[in-house]
Amino acid sequence: MKNGIEYLLALNKRHSALFDAMHSERAQYRALHKTEIAFIKCMDGRVHGAVMTRTPLGIIQPWRNLGGMFDIGWFGFAQSIKEWFDYAVNQGHDCLVFATYHFAKGDRERGCRGFHYDIDVARESTKKLKDQFDRVFRRRGLYAIQCGIETDEESFVLHGDAGETVYLSDHDRGTDSELSMMLCRLYPNMPHGVVKDLLRLVRGNIEHSRVIRAMNRPVIDVEHREWVLAVGRGFDWLHEVNTALIVGPYDPNLDGAIRTAATLIKGNIDEGRIDVSARGGVVLLSSAPYRGLTGPARFLAAEKAKFLNAFALEVIREAPELHDLLPRLEELTVTMDYNTRQIGRV
Repeated sequence: MKNGIEYLLALNKRHSALFDAMHSERAQYRALHKTEIAFIKCMDGRVHGAVMTRTPLGIIQPWRNLGGMFDIGWFGFAQSIKEWFDYAVNQGHDCLVFATYHFAKGDRERGCRGFHYDIDVARESTKKLKDQFDRVFRRRGLYAIQCGIETDEESFVLHGDAGETVYLSDHDRGTDSELSMMLCRLYPNMPHGVVKDLLRLVRGNIEHSRVIRAMNRPVIDVEHREWVLAVGRGFDWLHEVNTALIVGPYDPNLDGAIRTAATLIKGNIDEGRIDVSARGGVVLLSSAPYRGLTGPARFLAAEKAKFLNAFALEVIREAPELHDLLPRLEELTVTMDYNTRQIGRV
């Protein structure tokens, strides 16, 4: 087996090649579906919007953090959302935001550890976030919905504006007409074009989860066995199951989120779910993305990534309960080019 860093570099190389190969598919998709899609989600690598909706890589823009916990009042999060929203407006596109939580129907403890497996608290958190988006953006071309993700079968749960809940696993035989009527009932104020584009995602999820059910995959495939602590942004390529816990640089209490993720990984070691000796250790992966080949963007991203790496190391050093993790840490600090999804070490 390759060690952890070699594995991650090879994984990124494969993903970047796949992303490049999907260029024509993305262009065809965007020609038919103009809505910009955001996926606000947990750091858990199992939650992959593109795969779960059968959508080309690069269409759905992810924001990832512990448990999917976000507050639009957080400066870093608000700024990144505004930049994305402004881009959509300049393109003449509407926006659709998925405020997501996740759970596992087969076992509570295969659910979201960020919320201590409490699905009610997770729902309440994402409902609050959805309401924040409504207050700020609803009349300005952005529509937010609350969406649960059942990770055993990778199926969506849609929460309507009036409180109705729809499990897509119960609609796997629905026609496009029936599904469209259902979406209009759930979201009566959603623009027609956004409904059409949401229908494409719904149909994709229904087909994907049908395949997952037919696979009857072993339970171990969806148990928590993460061994990478990823801090920053630019992790679109990192969605392998049981690989990484991702902490986005949005929470004002970033040190707490890093400490929680590191504690979860240490728990994976202590409880025997992973054997880090097989990979050479736990990887601390720090990343910042950039766009464009000119100007200071790439160099600024490198400084951000180096800062996040130093910050995360200091958090772990200052936590007595994590001292045993330090000797096992390998460091990989990178930038990611949004145009290629390729990472480069700094």
